[in-house]
Amino acid sequence: MVQKAKILLVDDRPENLLALEAILSALDQTLVRASSGEEALKALLTDDFAVILLDVQMPGMDGFETAAHIKRRERTRDIPIIFLTAINHGPHHTFRGYAAGAVDYISKPFDPWVLRAKVSVFVELYMKNCQLREQAALLRLQLEGGGQAGAVGDAKEPAGLLAELSARLAAVEEQAEALSKQLDDESVDAAAVATAAHLERKLTGLRRALDALEPGTTGAAPPFPSQH
Repeated sequence: MVQKAKILLVDDRPENLLALEAILSALDQTLVRASSGEEALKALLTDDFAVILLDVQMPGMDGFETAAHIKRRERTRDIPIIFLTAINHGPHHTFRGYAAGAVDYISKPFDPWVLRAKVSVFVELYMKNCQLREQAALLRLQLEGGGQAGAVGDAKEPAGLLAELSARLAAVEEQAEALSKQLDDESVDAAAVATAAHLERKLTGLRRALDALEPGTTGAAPPFPSQH
């Protein structure tokens, strides 16, 4: 089973971190605090995060500089960043946020429900990607072990692994399809929609690879709904 996703909360004010924790606790994920940009970068060295909530105004390394460091690192550059900022800043600040690689830019005071809904989308996408990586790892193991199993005349074990992989992938496909419909029905960030579409393409590729390995399979898998 996939472990809980980690969400990185970056703010130099403890009361703001406490408020974020109160808002996001309903998601039942792991919330990690960082009180500075430097502390956030240290946390990103060892842990994987589904999304980062990053305050713009911080002493020392501000949010823009922190985001620039995150996006330069191979390990962390694809993690979604949501900037949180005071409401009195002009459009140039918003542009700087998106230019720094943010997927969203939310002004304070923000609607707790809206923030929680936005974060939940990225958590769901992260969980689906984790499941996809698990299926891919199992498929590699099956392919690597298939030759050895065939050498000793054990054809049943690879077939059983294929069936298990196919069933697990079907469950992920069903969840991803439900998420895609949810994104169609709601007003969400273009980045979330694009990430969901990328996930669907990966699922389609994995399904085709599994179908090609199934003995006696001649047809292609049903097409996965496209995300527009």
